[in-house]
Amino acid sequence: MNMNRLGRTKIEVSEFCLGSMTWGTQNSAEEAHDQIDRALDAGINFIDTAEMYPVNPVSAETIGRTERIIGLWFERDMRREDVILATKHSGEGLAAVREGAPISSETIPEAIEGSLRRLKTDYIDLYQFHWPNRGSYMFRKNWSYDPTSQLMLDTQEHMVDALGALQEEVKRGTIRAFGLSNESAWGTTKWLEAAEEMGGPRVASVQNEYSLLCRLYDTDMAEMSVQEDVPLLAFSPLAAGLLTGKYQNGAVPDKSRMSLNGDLGGRKSARAFDAVDAYLDIAQRHGLDPAQMALAWCKTRPFMGSIIFGSTTMAQLETCLGAIDLTLSDEVMKEINAAHRQHPMPY
Repeated sequence: MNMNRLGRTKIEVSEFCLGSMTWGTQNSAEEAHDQIDRALDAGINFIDTAEMYPVNPVSAETIGRTERIIGLWFERDMRREDVILATKHSGEGLAAVREGAPISSETIPEAIEGSLRRLKTDYIDLYQFHWPNRGSYMFRKNWSYDPTSQLMLDTQEHMVDALGALQEEVKRGTIRAFGLSNESAWGTTKWLEAAEEMGGPRVASVQNEYSLLCRLYDTDMAEMSVQEDVPLLAFSPLAAGLLTGKYQNGAVPDKSRMSLNGDLGGRKSARAFDAVDAYLDIAQRHGLDPAQMALAWCKTRPFMGSIIFGSTTMAQLETCLGAIDLTLSDEVMKEINAAHRQHPMPY
């Protein structure tokens, strides 16, 4: 397993990261623990979660359940030192978590203490802000995103306030590094500038959506990542399952994500299915599993820190693990590039 450094920290993470957002709804605690065991056996040392998990659906009754499941694994196996653990502060907009309070110096200590308690640990390796207070163009909001309501002074004051609280947590030893999620190039660079000016923790990574079907990261964010040493932690690298091909021709497998979330968070469209057909054709002609091809392609990106995948079955997990040692040929890469030009931004 290849290892990558998280930004300018000393933290080394595996090229693949085990996602956890279905643990507690679609997966039981026992199933989640089996996934952790298998992933660690395969060389993965990185687990990503969030205080709001599980999803499908998100509900007040299940908030925090995923962290508790991970905490039970730590308590059972006593292998905390074998895992790089990332979790997230939900922030504004999710009423079920602290009544939707925005990220601030007041909510950060409370959120961290809650995560530590549920996770049964005394430190978090990577603490991330799930989405910016000022809003985000992620999750298909890019089609109508309007930043004119943002006030520069408010944003700068918020960053200084939050970084001060994060620095106190670093001193306390409750967090090792700080990361962002669903962020923009401008937002990330402003966080970097604020940290440089006040001495707060520097952004170590950005967790944004990225896959063969969702390549918003390829321009300004990619340049920021490379030039500023802020790697991408890619979520939904299989486009919520679309790139496996299991939803083609109107199929909706029982207990699949589409059966629970009909439009896959805005990803479902005729253009998306056409794009998937193109990638499935490449995989078939070259004797590749389409999910493994999609994951192996992510490894080739110059800004990649780790690729976060989730599984609801052990069979799916085994398929994803098959991408660890897969290297795509020049011919496959050439055909993937051609398919992308034919099917840009399919959702």
